[in-house]
Amino acid sequence: MKIERVSVVETVLSVRNLEVAFLSGHGRSQVVNGISFDVNPGETLAIVGESGSGKSVTSLAITRLLDARSSEVKGQILLNGRDLTVLPEREMRKVRGGEIGMIFQEPMTSLNPVLPVGKQLSETLVLHRKMSVSEARAETVRLFDRVSIPAAATRLDDFPHQFSGGMRQRVMIAMALACRPKLLIADEPTTALDVTIQAEILQLLRQLQAEEQMSILFITHDMGVVAEIAHRTLVMFRGNLVEHGDTVDIFHEPKNNYTRTLLAAVPRLGSMTGTSEPAHFVLPFQDQQPLPPQKAETSSTRKPTTEKAPTVLEVRDLVTRFDINNGFMGRLGGRVHAVENISFNLKAGETLSVVGESGCGKSTTGRSIMRLEHPLSGEIVVDGQDLMKCSAAELRKARTKMQMIFQDPYASLNPRIRIGDAIAEPMLLHGMTNRRESKDRVAQLLREVGLLPDMMRRFPHEFSGGQRQRISIARALAVRPKLIIADEAVSALDVSVKAQVVNLMLDLQKGMNLSYLFISHDMAVVERISHRVAVMYLGEIVEIGPRASIFGNPMHPYTKRLLSAVPVPEPRERGKRPAPPIRELPSPIRPPNYIAPKREYREVSAGHICQEWDRSEWAQ
Repeated sequence: MKIERVSVVETVLSVRNLEVAFLSGHGRSQVVNGISFDVNPGETLAIVGESGSGKSVTSLAITRLLDARSSEVKGQILLNGRDLTVLPEREMRKVRGGEIGMIFQEPMTSLNPVLPVGKQLSETLVLHRKMSVSEARAETVRLFDRVSIPAAATRLDDFPHQFSGGMRQRVMIAMALACRPKLLIADEPTTALDVTIQAEILQLLRQLQAEEQMSILFITHDMGVVAEIAHRTLVMFRGNLVEHGDTVDIFHEPKNNYTRTLLAAVPRLGSMTGTSEPAHFVLPFQDQQPLPPQKAETSSTRKPTTEKAPTVLEVRDLVTRFDINNGFMGRLGGRVHAVENISFNLKAGETLSVVGESGCGKSTTGRSIMRLEHPLSGEIVVDGQDLMKCSAAELRKARTKMQMIFQDPYASLNPRIRIGDAIAEPMLLHGMTNRRESKDRVAQLLREVGLLPDMMRRFPHEFSGGQRQRISIARALAVRPKLIIADEAVSALDVSVKAQVVNLMLDLQKGMNLSYLFISHDMAVVERISHRVAVMYLGEIVEIGPRASIFGNPMHPYTKRLLSAVPVPEPRERGKRPAPPIRELPSPIRPPNYIAPKREYREVSAGHICQEWDRSEWAQ
């Protein structure tokens, strides 16, 4: 793609004909193919694309962080007119952290776990800005204040694990800004964060950019985030630059079919208005013409198909807590109240989504139902059988009725076992078939999840992330369960792959009358897949009801907060919403003698139940 050359005097960063290849014993693999772009003063340029598109490799090439022994970089990378590709490594170290600040996806792996965060930032100031130790400490407090870390002066000696994910990312932003860089490279800085924390971080970056007149190179796969923050957008696909332009133009007049596919796969809040049933994502093929409207097909007159269906799962007053033992003689120091007196049911063929931020107890709820965790009290009735009263043998048998799909399919598949054997294993373990017949069943399952039967002899590393999740779904279906608990099953997937997997789950549900307990923090996907929604906060369900009621008439302040934080994939709406309040998530840790309060609930409308709340606690 030809891009008009801009004078280097007018740009902070100018990349020309960048090529990157990786070298290995198997040969040379080209991953970036001659791309060119500029980043102007005070603007945000987003590089967007899915896994393997080359966007993160581009940022690593700009900062010279690729291993020279195993990679080959060609082209020009001009920072304020100076070519970084020819700088000695000693000079390049001054550029990194000095003229260029960097924020990475996972702050916990970017921070040293055994050093206080204040010391880590102070070291940067001493090294790059030649400050004394006392000056650096004072500047660290100022920087922590700048990025809105509460009680900044008291947090300098805290370690990374003592901060929440959002606060750790604020520490990373403070470190990136320490030397007043002209260019900030942010590589998926909000991908690992909850939607509410993501909104806070995006607002913070916009605010700091305006104050510092800083340029930002923002790398992401989330088109909703692009709409929130980017002035211009560059779309990459398999190492190539396929589209480049003003963000508004990219969203409203995309020229490339791949860009159209990315935009079609973006879940939009409100697209399900008028229907009580889940709906497929509309995904065009690469050679198709512009997309049909994003509005879901409405069926306001159609009654939900699950109204008279039998109950598959019933949870009553479930409590799960984890003891915290002090070091001295293992004395009980407190408890994590992970799940606190929750109740709900799930009918055949129905999807109940459980939503909330990290630490709210939604994953523990799923694991408690599977009895992978040991609940303290309550009832878990699956197909009429109370799992809390089952022996170990009875529990093993009961698990054929319910299966779980985890967030990371690669971690849940044995890398040394062929996927055909992995899918057959639960059937053989429960004596549902013999080895010879299992091959036919595996072939059938692979076809049902959209894979080819001859793939059964491959290993997990030979598949993409989306294909591995399809394999996990096939494995879960092997024992013909009635209930599937999907714990963040699509959260780690690229946007178009996520849409494909959601469509697959809807097809399987319709064909097999499956019940889904869909655990997620992605409200836009939840709106697409759910019949009903339960909102969790600090281990409690604060609101539950039909999906249309929760999204169309949210009552609890926490539900409203979750919905208001979802990125709007419309760049023309940027800046129209009020800035989210800065806050630390409350802790679910309680003293040993703590007695949980008895909560009051009211029914807002048919099936829509909301917890009463303390008005002073939620005043903001």
